Amino acid sequence: MKHVYIVDAVRTPFGKYNGSLAAVRPDDLAAHVISELMLRTPELDPVRIEDVYFGNANGAGEENRDVARMAALLAGLPTTVPGVTVNRLCASGLEAVIQAARAVAVGDASIVVAGGVESMTRAPYVLPKSDRPFPAGHTELYSTTLGWRMVNPRMDPQWTVPLGESAELIAEKHKISREQQDEFALHSHHKAAEAQQLGLFDVELAPVPVPQRKGDPVVVTADECVRADASREAMARLKPSFRKANPAGPEAGGGTVTAGNASPLNDGAAALLLTDEAGLAALGREPLARISAGGVSATDPHYFGLAPVEAVHRALTKAGKGFGDLSVLELNEAFAAQVLGCLAEWPEFDPAVLNPQGGAIALGHPLGASGARLAGTVAHQLARRGSGVGVATLCVGVGQGLALTLER
Repeated sequence: MKHVYIVDAVRTPFGKYNGSLAAVRPDDLAAHVISELMLRTPELDPVRIEDVYFGNANGAGEENRDVARMAALLAGLPTTVPGVTVNRLCASGLEAVIQAARAVAVGDASIVVAGGVESMTRAPYVLPKSDRPFPAGHTELYSTTLGWRMVNPRMDPQWTVPLGESAELIAEKHKISREQQDEFALHSHHKAAEAQQLGLFDVELAPVPVPQRKGDPVVVTADECVRADASREAMARLKPSFRKANPAGPEAGGGTVTAGNASPLNDGAAALLLTDEAGLAALGREPLARISAGGVSATDPHYFGLAPVEAVHRALTKAGKGFGDLSVLELNEAFAAQVLGCLAEWPEFDPAVLNPQGGAIALGHPLGASGARLAGTVAHQLARRGSGVGVATLCVGVGQGLALTLER
């Protein structure tokens, strides 16, 4: 098996729902990060790219018909460069990185691009077609922005509860209070705001020019949901989103998950350039990090947020590493309750190395892009440190977890 290296990793700033990137199509967001990779790698002849892997969780809108291939064409790559789109819901971007790395490791490719994209703002409504030739009566229009739709009636109803209700179940299981969740969310915003101020994201960001009806384009340069002014008082004023509040807390069935301690809806894209040793030598570049192992796991769908627990164990074991070796662990913050639930099941893990630059509660979670963002963020952190071991991991709706171990 060949070693697989991350040469570079870029991403757009993450825009909020109906925010700064609302006017940009998802295939254009994906094309933008691919173009940025090419600009940052002038030594690379694009004809040498053997495949483009992109994750996307929706696929029902403008990113239909294989957004990886569409983005490669829109980015100006040669028409001889193929592309494939993969879907593991929230972990689609990381799945794309893992599949691309696997192709390099087994010798199927030498240089590939991997990434992910999502525009939750532009996710369409869908209208199911009738199975009858002349339907009568009304039909239902479904939003494809997030969560379950057109559910198979044979599915166990417990498995198809809303994502936020699943977070409430985790809070009940591990007795995680509303205050603990708010405190975690507050720290996520403050860490992300500090990282922005220090310019730690600058190396990975590809600012996006957004055309306007009149005048010059507006250039989006920073993640839109980070709140440097986040406070405990403001968090406490928010009402629970999925259950009614109960002063007795989650054990009494009271709601604890709010818009403040959950990730927002977002738009964005991310991409990484992967290569083997031969490609690295041809480019004359020092890699950010080496991909050493991946791990995937599954659990009960209504406890999907806890699936990273086993996925991380598997990724570390394959790499011959343990929690004590970690310099950084980037765990996607779908919900504060979900992250805190994972931490409760990792007693040997040092939370000081968790999401040092903030996480999705502050930065945002454009579903298909988040996994690629996490892998790139870990790679840049390891490069800045000069050495170390890092893990990128996400929970996945319907009860899955995915993890990737990187080393430098």
